[in-house]
Amino acid sequence: MKPKKPNYLLVISFVSTIGGFLFGYDTAIISGCNTFLQQHFELSATTLGWVVSSALLGTIFGCIVAGTITDALGRKKALILAATCLTISALGSMLPPQFLGDLENAVWFTADANFAFNVLVGVRIIGGIGVGITSVVAPIYIAELALPENRGKMVSLYQLSITLGILLAFMVDWLVLNQAGEAAGVISEGYSGLWNWLFVDELWRGMFGTEIPIALLFLILLFTVPETPRWLITKGRYKEAEAIMVKINGAAYATSKLAKIKDMVKEDNAGFKELFKPFLRIPLLIGILLPMFSHLSGIAAIMYFAPNIINESIQSVESAFLGAVLVGVVNSAFTFVAIANIEKFGRRKLLLIGVTGAFISLFGVGILFALGSQFVIIPLLLYVASFAFSFGPIVWVIISEIFPTRIRGLAVSLGSLSLMVTGFVITLTNPILIETVEASGTFFIYALLTLPAIGFIWRFVPETKGRTLEEIEKYWRGKISTTNDGNAFNGQNTSIND
Repeated sequence: MKPKKPNYLLVISFVSTIGGFLFGYDTAIISGCNTFLQQHFELSATTLGWVVSSALLGTIFGCIVAGTITDALGRKKALILAATCLTISALGSMLPPQFLGDLENAVWFTADANFAFNVLVGVRIIGGIGVGITSVVAPIYIAELALPENRGKMVSLYQLSITLGILLAFMVDWLVLNQAGEAAGVISEGYSGLWNWLFVDELWRGMFGTEIPIALLFLILLFTVPETPRWLITKGRYKEAEAIMVKINGAAYATSKLAKIKDMVKEDNAGFKELFKPFLRIPLLIGILLPMFSHLSGIAAIMYFAPNIINESIQSVESAFLGAVLVGVVNSAFTFVAIANIEKFGRRKLLLIGVTGAFISLFGVGILFALGSQFVIIPLLLYVASFAFSFGPIVWVIISEIFPTRIRGLAVSLGSLSLMVTGFVITLTNPILIETVEASGTFFIYALLTLPAIGFIWRFVPETKGRTLEEIEKYWRGKISTTNDGNAFNGQNTSIND
């Protein structure tokens, strides 16, 4: 039988990445809501940081439970649970109780502002749980289905979906703001009608509400995709696994790979203790520190507060929203650059180039803010571009590749947890930092926090392109000693640094 065309794999990978799209969409959609949330709820810098970062608090819990869920119940069921959380959050973020305007003729049920605020925070935490689970499971799901020669590109689709979600959300924010015009955020004293309430008076509700159809689509489509063959094999469901592998790349591929995966699964002893075996010490170090370094550079704060940050230099709300759209365009465009080159140049080289560029760009942002320049957006866009073709997609690729199948869910959940905790702290503190050390000091801090990542990547991160997941595992098992140097996968007994 001839190998199957990759259409089947592309379709199921696309479905799994809609969760990433929602992650990106929620990240950016609230950036348009910030000004109006602050105005309507009368938020301080601290409480603004709290409501924005509350979703990231949810992702921390999602990451903690994701490993257990995905290894025990399977990748597909874990994604369905995530989609359910995201759907609840999208609906709930649009409809906290009404607390302003004509409460005698309310459009929705009413409560005081404190209760409404707590509802908003609560449903954002629920959505964050969904994002946290998705951030762990989607890269694993794609990595376990993809062929070795295109696995980097396929896993990068997850990051691409995040960037496209961010871009669309920035555009939606701008369109909603323009549609509302000068009345945006101005509460009507009389009955204004449902549409005006959602998209003019309290337009942050309408902005959040645009997530609902995407979340529902994600939930519905997940019922049409298969479980991963590698997980099925760990549960002894060999016939189901083989049938899916045949669909992906034909009978010959299924026959040759099935036996190899079975052999590797027999060697694995799933469980938390497995992570601390000597052969996994360096992968564990990479899996925790690489995601942490990516968010120490401040990317979460920039995406959550893009209009606010840009407005610090140009003092124009409408222009700041347009600048945010440009941030989304650059973010998406350079993620395509990563996808086009990750199998050509490899993971490690793109990381080193991109992270170095991010460090230089962040310093440039800090300098221009200190000088009071209106051209801050130029190095800011250079930073976004550098992040988008390096840290953005490659972190997900690497942490989904370097661990054995039976503990991959647990291991990736630790990496994703590291990323989300760092993102939560950075996002929570961003408004406070800008208020205390100003924008220039804030970006100098992000630049300094990025610098150690360059040395870490050079010393510890190997090149994994073109290798099967089983070959990568065998490499770690044979690599307990790291005294020599050379290429990680050149067939010699060499160290992890390349």
